[in-house]
This record gives sequence, C-alpha cells and structure tokens, in this order.
Amino acid sequence: MTDSRRPVWLEALLNRRMLICILTGFSSGLPLYLLLNLVPAWLKTEGLSLKMIGIFALIQFPYTWKFLWSPLLDRYALPLLGRRRGWMLLTQLMLIGAIATLGQVSVGTLAQAPDPAVFDAPAWMINLQRYGPLFALTGAIAFLSATQDIVLDAFRRELLPEIELGLGNAIHVNAYKIAGLVPGSVSLILADYLPWSTVFIVTALFMLPGAAMSLMVAEPRATGATPRSLREAVIEPFHEFFGRHGIRSALLVLLFILLYKLGDSLCTALATPFYLDMGFTKTQIGLVAKNAGLWPSVIGGLLGGLWMVKLGINRALWIFGVLQWLAIAGFAWLAWLGPAEADAARLAVLAIVIGVEAAGVGLGTTAFVAWMARTTHPAYTATQLALFTSLMAVPRTFINAGAGWLVEGLGWFNFFVLCFVLAVPGMLLLFKVAPWRGGNEAQA
Repeated sequence: MTDSRRPVWLEALLNRRMLICILTGFSSGLPLYLLLNLVPAWLKTEGLSLKMIGIFALIQFPYTWKFLWSPLLDRYALPLLGRRRGWMLLTQLMLIGAIATLGQVSVGTLAQAPDPAVFDAPAWMINLQRYGPLFALTGAIAFLSATQDIVLDAFRRELLPEIELGLGNAIHVNAYKIAGLVPGSVSLILADYLPWSTVFIVTALFMLPGAAMSLMVAEPRATGATPRSLREAVIEPFHEFFGRHGIRSALLVLLFILLYKLGDSLCTALATPFYLDMGFTKTQIGLVAKNAGLWPSVIGGLLGGLWMVKLGINRALWIFGVLQWLAIAGFAWLAWLGPAEADAARLAVLAIVIGVEAAGVGLGTTAFVAWMARTTHPAYTATQLALFTSLMAVPRTFINAGAGWLVEGLGWFNFFVLCFVLAVPGMLLLFKVAPWRGGNEAQA
C-alpha cells in the first residue's frame, strides 16, 4: 500500500514551530544589525572618523561574555510567563525602549572630539564626556540583545524535535538575516527623509512582533531538568562539555568556533562606511546592496538547511565554508575598482558582490549554527550555546574594533585581502573538529 503522507522535510517545513523560528530569528537579528549597520551609518553621516566608528565595535562585548550570566536564565524564572517566555518578553520590551531612546542622543558635536589615538588625559576626558551617553545606550542594547539571544536559543532548542533541528535553525538564521533589512535598508532610506530620532523610533517598533510572539506561544517542555541550584547551573554545563570531549578535543572545538567566521566577520565590520566611500548614497545602499544580499542569503540558507539532510553537517561545513571564504574576494574586487559615480553598471557590480557574499554567508552560517546546536547537551542548552555563540562573537567585538585602523593603514583593497587570509585557519581546523568522513559528533 502506497504511503500518501507528505515527505518528512515538507511536514517539518509546514508547521507552527517553523513560524515561531521566523519570529525568534527576526527578534534576535534586528538589534545586532542595528549596531552593525545603522549606528555606523549614523555616525559616519555625522562626521565621525573610521577609527572612532571602529571603536564602537567594543560595545558589543556582551555578545562575547553572555555565557557568564546565562546560568541565571537557566536557574531562575520570572513570574507569570515561565522560565523562557518571561525573559524573552522582558528583554524585548527593554530593547524597544533603548533603541527608541538612542536616536534622541545628539551626536552633532562628536566629530569635534579629539582623535582617539591621542592618549593624553584631557583628550580622553573630553571623549568620555561627549561619547558617554552614546556608549551607555549602545552598550545597553548589546547587553539586552545578548541576553535575549541566550533565552531564544534555549527556547528554540527545547521547542524543536531532533528531526526539525537543522531546518528550524536554517529558518531562524534566514529570519535573522532578513531582520538586517530593517536597520540596513528601511531605516537608511528613511534617514534621507526623516530626522534620525524618528528613524530610531520606527526601527524600535519592529521589535513588537517578537514581543507579541512571547505572549502568545506556550512555554516549551524542557528536555533536561531545571538546575536545582545556581552552583549546578554554572558548573555542570562546562563539566559535561569537557568531560564528553576531553580537554584537548574540547579546546580544539572552542578554537574552531572562534575562527570559523573570523574572516567574514572582519570583512563586513565596516561594510556600510565602505559602500559610502565607494560613492553610493544611503538610499542606493538601502535599495540595492541590502536587497541584493537578502534573497541570495535567504535562498542559500533554506537550500542549505534542506541540503544538510543529505550532506550531513560535517560535509556542509566544508562545502559552505569554502563558498563563504571565496565570497570575501568580492569585496576586494569592488575595492580594487575604487570609488566612482554610481551609475547602472556600478550598481550592478555592487549587487553581484553583495549577492555572492550573502549567499556564501547564508550557507556557512546555517551549517555552523546547526553544528553548534548539535554539539550541545540537551540538559545544558542555554549555557553551552551561550558559550559557543559568545566565542563566535569575539571577532565581531574585539578584532573588528581595530578595523578602522586597519583600513586607514592598509587601504580597503589590502584590508579585504587580509580578511581572505584570516579565513584560512578556521577551514584548516575542519580536519580535526568536523572531518569529511566523520560522524555526527565533533572529533579531534
């Protein structure tokens, strides 16, 4: 008798859990892309130097240290909504307020602050006074966003059955990238017609669907017991991880997480200022660059999630990683062409470069996130995933802070060549942590 049921992959794709993954990804991605795209564009148009804009990458440090407070979210639940939904709603509401408030900060006089390379005390005191409110608000957004990521990752891991884990993470990553359209496209276009204060308020309102989702969904059934004490919530996730892999193998796994996205992350650290330096307007960046990157990234991520079912996660890391690595060369090509008037041919070049890079990153990120989720133990998902994603964020936070100095010292073309070279070590570690013929567990 012929089975008339739909294929497993189609059943997984067409259910309510995938819709929830869309909303978790969108809510997670919007604050980060605001810090990566909208804030640098805002500061650039206000006359700040690339050095100072690069320094603002340091305010993302909560993404690299979120594993320190992730046990608190595993151990304690807020009243009424439960352990996961309560923290989700609280961080989302606070993000709406912080993003809306950020636009009220006046940055018109910041361009006259002393250069950050001047290390005399008076210069740094002036910088502290002028940049203090801006650092405080952007730092608060980064902290709240990192905290939201902790609980959303744990919520999604507990929501999805094992068979849907790869596809659910692929959809989450795609929605994460789509969220970049708001600060990276919609908000940039609005900035040509509205004051920045209004632009940030409109951007903040895009967090409302995620907050509504937190109210409407049910609390997931945890796959592991809730820690009975804070000590257990802090120690056991690390004890289990190092005990399962062994010290040497565990350290190689952590090093791989640190390096796999290094080249791509540094490459895009100053993407919006780079486009502006190449002669494109904010509206052109919003309409061409971001939209050209959206659909290749979405399609690449979805196809990657389905393709991983056949390839396996290890082989996907190899194939998608090579595509992600080669896509960095497109930025070097655009820099080699140099600044020019943005005619139709020039806009086409920009669209091709961004589209290829976005497709490569969409595939690479899909495989990487699925690999990290698979590497966690179900009983300690929040803390272990927070550790992994914290390491993944280290290049974006600390190394990217020096991107402005690198660009001013090397020029855009040599900077992108350097990014291409820095992507090599992460690929070489695949031989140890995800061998081509290896099984489902990370090996070393």
